Amino acid sequence: MSHLPPFLRDLNPSQQAAVTAPDGPILVLAGPGSGKTRVLTYRIAYLLTVRRVSPFHILAVTFTNKAAEEMRSRLEALFGERAAELTLGTFHAICARFLRREAAFLGLNPQFVIYDEEDQLEAIRQALRDLNLDEKRYRPGALRAAISRAKNEFIRPEDYPIRTYFDEIVARVYSRYEERLRVADALDFDDLLLRAVELFENHPEVSARYQERYRHILVDEFQDTNTVQYLLLRQLASRHRNLFCVGDEDQSIYGWRGADFRNVIRFREHFPDARIIILEENYRSTQTILEAAQSVIRFNTERYNEKRLVAARGPGSPIMVYEAFDEEDEATFVVRRVQELMETRGVRPQEIAVMYRTNAQSRALEEAFVRAGLPYRLVGGVRFYQRREIKDLLSYLRLVLNPHDDLSLVRVLNVPPRGIGPATLSKLTALAQRQKASLFTAIEQATGGAAGISLSQKIRHALADFVGRVRAWQAVRDEVGVAELLRRIIDEIGYAEYLESLEEQDREIGGRRWDNVLELLRVAAPYRPGAFEDPLAAFLGEAALISDVDTLRDDVEAPILLTLHAAKGLEFAVVFITGLEEGLLPHSRSMDEPAALEEERRLFYVGMTRAKDLLVLTYAFRRYDEIRTPSRFLREIPKELLTGATPRSRRERKTAAFQETPVVPPSSLRFRPGTRVHHPRFGEGLVLESRWVGSDEEVVVMFEEVGLKRLLAGFASLKILPDPARPSS
Repeated sequence: MSHLPPFLRDLNPSQQAAVTAPDGPILVLAGPGSGKTRVLTYRIAYLLTVRRVSPFHILAVTFTNKAAEEMRSRLEALFGERAAELTLGTFHAICARFLRREAAFLGLNPQFVIYDEEDQLEAIRQALRDLNLDEKRYRPGALRAAISRAKNEFIRPEDYPIRTYFDEIVARVYSRYEERLRVADALDFDDLLLRAVELFENHPEVSARYQERYRHILVDEFQDTNTVQYLLLRQLASRHRNLFCVGDEDQSIYGWRGADFRNVIRFREHFPDARIIILEENYRSTQTILEAAQSVIRFNTERYNEKRLVAARGPGSPIMVYEAFDEEDEATFVVRRVQELMETRGVRPQEIAVMYRTNAQSRALEEAFVRAGLPYRLVGGVRFYQRREIKDLLSYLRLVLNPHDDLSLVRVLNVPPRGIGPATLSKLTALAQRQKASLFTAIEQATGGAAGISLSQKIRHALADFVGRVRAWQAVRDEVGVAELLRRIIDEIGYAEYLESLEEQDREIGGRRWDNVLELLRVAAPYRPGAFEDPLAAFLGEAALISDVDTLRDDVEAPILLTLHAAKGLEFAVVFITGLEEGLLPHSRSMDEPAALEEERRLFYVGMTRAKDLLVLTYAFRRYDEIRTPSRFLREIPKELLTGATPRSRRERKTAAFQETPVVPPSSLRFRPGTRVHHPRFGEGLVLESRWVGSDEEVVVMFEEVGLKRLLAGFASLKILPDPARPSS
């Protein structure tokens, strides 16, 4: 292989085969830690150097901005400015670019705004209010999920199938939601993909142009593509057929948001001549961790093939398993072990991750870290771009880009306070709805006196000043960079003084907010005229599409707390996976559905394979007042790979009551079958079974709202309710 460029010579044979493969469809099945990012990057480098492909003809798609930036920085190190000519980014970012460029074909405003998840939920809340529907009864999150599913199945509001009363509500809200997006010149995340597919399907001349431009298409995390994304890839690759996909069906964990790992299997059906290359050498984990992970994933039936991962390192330490008494005990163990690893083994804090299935599990862990005086980072807390002050300033920028964005206008119309209250906003909203216009248009009409609504001179002046400022910022936006535009907005509206007034209420929070504003100015600095075709649109597009993991920095010295889903694509020296109990991992929603259960197993597999040196698994005997059963996934790991860490003496002290079962007559049970009870968290329910366990009663209760629960009565704070069939004395 001496004829290979120097940057290819350190690849193993399978990696070299993938990087240097001839034209045509290629599927690279890359196990965790097998160097897939390197393969993708070097494939691009190979095309640029050996094959002399112009960077103009290469499209590379990733699933996170973090992955895109990592790939771009590697390519820039190899090729300098030439790397900037590549089209590289996430599906959503690339589609947004296509749509702004070709907006006229779809009747879109090229300055459309992108609604992130919070914006979508707020638009749905507004739609519910428009329809006089109670958002407590019809949860915006559930409606958003239903609308997203419909969009990804190409179902329009007028075609939404109505089989239940809830379907009827979804159809009505969906229609009103779409109308709000239309008036606001806004697209949600699903729209970015769907409108791109629509563009290429309905406009062959546009499709042909992009097919000719992108002669080589490379895709990362192919197993996480959904139906629409895969259709888009096939549209773009239909002419030259140079589609290079890297994925691993065993790491598909986003089925709940539409990802379909079967695309890996369908690839061979759609491209019968495709080359299949398997990467099995793992450069991350020890062999012990890999063997444990593979023993678990083998229980899944829906797999493309059996990968046999081999560690480039030695066997390493056994996997530690800790049986805690409850979630508090579990959290205390984790924190003490973290301290020990940092103090005695020299593990850097940022190389330690504590993972869990649900965000609710973080509470006990956070409290334990605080009690120990240990700093930590929480992935999944309030994200930078979701913080109040950042949302305020981004809303101002979005109004400059597109004044018809009603959500942004409502957010900042009285921030800082201008004396424009709910009554005025209600009048303006009613006017906008009558005119079928945006709120900004209604304000312009009202300040011009032509709208026929009653406003005081003071409010009319405040509204006119607001409109005038937005128009003035619009006039200069193409001349100055985004950071300079932000500075002007901050100065002209007195935002620093506004934050100072908040600081008087809470000095610590106020100070942090201004620090966040300074960070936003720093992030905005590169978006200048000349550097981007439309700096403001580019900046807002990136801000809307950024994910929590994208903002995770490696230089902050603190352990990381995050969900298993958020851990995808990351790696750590030490990984704790907590809550390995039936009903939690695997989650209760997956227990009766084989496909969902297999996704839970893949989720555990992903978490296990994030660990480089040490993997610690924990579960609790009791959690949230319920007796728990250890996860079936633990039983799927060979015992010889595990080592126990349960301090028996302490556990025996805590659970002696459960291990010594005195003879207690059944007649002494308080919570007999048929008894109605109330639980402070689960509500009302009916006892189905009860028995003595030590000195406490174990009861099985069917709750009206949450279903079946197995509880210890002494811990569960159960109250017996009067029997409605029995008259009170």
